[in-house]
Amino acid sequence: MIYDVVIAGAGPVGLFLACELRLAGIPVLVLERADDPRSPLKRLPFGMRGLSVPTVEAFYRRGLLNDIAPPASPRQRHQPGHFAGIPLDHANIDTSQWPYRLPNPADANAAADMEHIETTLAARAAMMGAEIRRGIEVEGFEQSGDEVSIRAGGQTIRARWLVACDGGRSTVRKAGRFAFTGTEPEFTGYSVQVELADPEKLPIGRHYTPTGMYFQSRPGTIAMVEFDGGAFHRTQPVTLELVQAVLRRVSCTDVTLTSLNLATTWTDRAFQATNYRDGRVLLAGDAAHIHSPLGGQGLNLGLGDAMNLGWKLAATIRGTASAGLLDSYSSERHPVGAQVLDWSRAQVALMRPSPQTRALEAIVRDLVGTRDGATYFAGRVWGVALRYDVGGGHPLAGRSAPDFELADGTTLGGRLGAGRGLLLDFDARGPLQAWAGRWSDRIEYVASDAKDTLGLSAVLVRPDGCVAWAGESPPDERELTAAAARWFGEPQR
Repeated sequence: MIYDVVIAGAGPVGLFLACELRLAGIPVLVLERADDPRSPLKRLPFGMRGLSVPTVEAFYRRGLLNDIAPPASPRQRHQPGHFAGIPLDHANIDTSQWPYRLPNPADANAAADMEHIETTLAARAAMMGAEIRRGIEVEGFEQSGDEVSIRAGGQTIRARWLVACDGGRSTVRKAGRFAFTGTEPEFTGYSVQVELADPEKLPIGRHYTPTGMYFQSRPGTIAMVEFDGGAFHRTQPVTLELVQAVLRRVSCTDVTLTSLNLATTWTDRAFQATNYRDGRVLLAGDAAHIHSPLGGQGLNLGLGDAMNLGWKLAATIRGTASAGLLDSYSSERHPVGAQVLDWSRAQVALMRPSPQTRALEAIVRDLVGTRDGATYFAGRVWGVALRYDVGGGHPLAGRSAPDFELADGTTLGGRLGAGRGLLLDFDARGPLQAWAGRWSDRIEYVASDAKDTLGLSAVLVRPDGCVAWAGESPPDERELTAAAARWFGEPQR
């Protein structure tokens, strides 16, 4: 048997990608090295992950949002985020600077714990027909012109495509011809749950000291960084004695710990593959890029990879893809990853324990406190500033499609659940209906007025919710045809 796609890794990225491929009917096998996906680090408090607007939109468009982050969960509408610990003030954020966003269920950040996200995505992938095998690690592979031979669990599995979603220490990436470049760590970070003999010595909140930073969200739940060049990350057991010594150095107190309940370490190492594709092998998520968890961008970045890759790989397998469509996965997502890595590095720069850094942090804090500054930082933190280079002259092209509310009460987001493209024709013009018929196997045609059309006559939307083309009256059918051919392949004759 030969699978169309084998995915290495059953974390959120691999599972979401499996769901995306199954939408198009592509046979998928997911291999996961761990026998049991459960872990205390995936539960509260350390397992909590903020979900950016693009991630929430992706789940909303695929009908997953209420399962992953229902309205009763901690939707972070009153927690706009931070930059290197500098909080954003909702009152300063000027959403009018984002004129192409319309109110929708995914117009704000949300939060969910990793265990719940993985469980939900695994159930959806299995329900859709993806095969998930646990306790089987991909050990290596060889690829030829038309398939990949994968060594896993003492057997050889044949696939037409292999996608690595197997984390920052990806076996697939290391076995392939991928250059992985970046910057080495400046600190070791610790996330711990402890019991304190003298809790009054450590105030709640974020605190910068001459030797580092610590943040105590509630008594005994502490994150801290020590600028030691990452010397203690995965080099020795994280014991009570080690954590107490580091906490005393970082907090500049003689605090005493009586119990260590949970601990993990991390660093600000920031590396990225120079390309996300080598022949029939692709990278997504932490296999393609790693950085510090500051700001909670990692999961969102990986889920964005899956949303971008799924429909492009499916179209390639079905034979309907335009030339270069699959290569656009790397060309679109690599710059996004590079930007997130730099965003992480910039936050590290504002955390260094030096007088110069504290002076710079004061200036950035003043900028964040202004209306334009808060709006800029929110646009980056929330992800609403994301825009791909899709060609075309309209300012909406390449951005996330507005959630148009149509005359029948349905919304654009609600119509993307099948993973197909969409042409919204607000003028309900006959020529556009005939035009759309040539791509009817790939694009749904919807002729309808909307509550707010944003002055547009028609909008062409990719399966991932990105606007491929937008036009005002009268629509330019030549530009529309060029955009459709670029993203959906040649029309049916």
